Amino acid sequence: MKAPPVDHFGLLAPLYERVIRPPDAGQLLRLSAPRPGDRLLDVGGGTGRGSRAFRGHAEVLILDPSAGMLRQARRKGGLGVCQGSAERLPFADGAFERVLAVDSLHHFRDQQQAARELLRVLAPGGRLVIEEPDIRRLVVKLVALGETLTLMRSRFLPPAAITRLFAGPGRRVTLHEDASTNVWVVVEKLETPLASSGLGSKLLTYDSPEKAS
Repeated sequence: MKAPPVDHFGLLAPLYERVIRPPDAGQLLRLSAPRPGDRLLDVGGGTGRGSRAFRGHAEVLILDPSAGMLRQARRKGGLGVCQGSAERLPFADGAFERVLAVDSLHHFRDQQQAARELLRVLAPGGRLVIEEPDIRRLVVKLVALGETLTLMRSRFLPPAAITRLFAGPGRRVTLHEDASTNVWVVVEKLETPLASSGLGSKLLTYDSPEKAS
């Protein structure tokens, strides 16, 4: 994986949480539903602005390629950190009961490979939660343009494309939408795969109480 031309996140790390709004902690906790003793991996978790809400609910490990962002995460206390990339996670198969990718999927260089890795380290019966800006929204389109102009090489996917990345036998994929500028995709790895029945790839549902315009 080629290094980006500029380490944007290393430069932004000390100011990151002052300029970027935190994710909806209540929504993340509700959708991920951690259980006592769960191991949680926050992929692309940066400063820990998302996974810090899980302290006391799970054993949290943040993985991020930016050393500067991880330094900020260490200062929060109670969060483990590991430097690495989503495309090559340095963990065994099924190592985590919960996996998060909060506002990070669009930064992954190879999104298909990253999706395979997120699913690989997710334990059977576990749950993966993806939070992404909704690229159908005008404000997100402007953010995407700004990231392109600053050479961040981001690639924002529409919600349907995100669900397709994770759909497959033995998984239940649910898309959650509301009136905010974010969407959430929840992937449950079933303990009993349904591949033999042909049903696994059809377990795709939608939760849209307030349909995005």
